[in-house]
Amino acid sequence: MPKTRAQKQSTVADLTDKLQRTKGVVFVDYKGTKVKDAQKIRETSWAQGVDYEVIKKTLLKLAVASAQLEGKIDTDALKGNIAMVTGYQDEVDTAKFAARFSKELESFKILGGLFEGKYIDAREVSALASLPSRVELLAKLVGTIQAPISGLVNVLAGNLRGLVQVLNAIKKTKPAE
Repeated sequence: MPKTRAQKQSTVADLTDKLQRTKGVVFVDYKGTKVKDAQKIRETSWAQGVDYEVIKKTLLKLAVASAQLEGKIDTDALKGNIAMVTGYQDEVDTAKFAARFSKELESFKILGGLFEGKYIDAREVSALASLPSRVELLAKLVGTIQAPISGLVNVLAGNLRGLVQVLNAIKKTKPAE
C-alpha cells in the first residue's frame, strides 16, 4: 500500500532529524537479504543501540537536502536497495555493526557512510570498523596511566618485604635473652 504525502513528509522529517543528530551513518545495499536475516539485523541493532531502517532513495534525497548535507552525500551514487544504519553513541560502533553483517551476509554490502559531516567510502568504513571503540580506548588509556603507579607500589612494597625478611633473619640468629 503506497504511503500518503503526509506519511512521506513525516518520514523525511524523521530522516532529517536522524541525519542531523547522528554520530555516524552507514549506507548499505541489502538487496537479496532474506527476511529472517533482516529480522536478525533489526533485533541486533536494537540490542546494540543503533538504528537500522530501509529507506527509499527519493526520501533520502529529500532528507539530505533538508539536513543541508547535499554536497556531502551523493544519493545518486548509492546503488541497490538502500538501508541506513545510524548510531548516536559512538561512530566506531556504527561502523562495526555494519561491518559485522557485511561479513556474515553476502547480500549486505556497505556502500559508504557519513561520519563527522564527511562522506567516506566502503573501504574507509571497514577501516573505521577495525578501530577500537571509545570505551576500549579509554580502558587502554587508564591501564597505561595506571601501569607506572602499580610498578612504583610494587617496588616500594618489595623494599618493605625485603626489610621485614632481613629483620626476621636477624631475629632468628640472635639468641633469646
